[in-house]
Amino acid sequence: MTYLNGPILGKHYYLYLFSDLYSRKIIGWEVWENENAEHASELVKRIYRDEKIYMRNIKEGPLVLHSDNGSPMKGATILETLYARGITPSRSRPRVSNDNAYAKSLFKTLKYVPDYQLQGFKTLDEARVWVRNFVNWYNNEHRHSGINYVTPE
Repeated sequence: MTYLNGPILGKHYYLYLFSDLYSRKIIGWEVWENENAEHASELVKRIYRDEKIYMRNIKEGPLVLHSDNGSPMKGATILETLYARGITPSRSRPRVSNDNAYAKSLFKTLKYVPDYQLQGFKTLDEARVWVRNFVNWYNNEHRHSGINYVTPE
């Protein structure tokens, strides 16, 4: 999760974003006006359905969701959702920033693209449209150095 600047100083929108560690593909995202475990849980359910994770071969090993230590990712609602789907939660160690290096790198890419709205997004819908366009660009056009300069898609 990261913050997106809102229309006034101190107002933020919350971007929940999930990416695949190996392909670097953004597999799910949503922007909300507040942060809570219910939002994270709903997004995990949608990703699980849309990416057809339920059809995953057991022989591939356990599915792990790594996140930071924020309260939305530690809440009982999200944990129940993960356990019900056989997903193992994993969290960064407290005060260790490089435990989540892939997410940090992705968020830096997001916030340094030329059309990022430094002055803030006027509305929640404007933030969602911008993120949708970013995800499309990132998955389909961005040549990622970590995967031999191919696109995540």
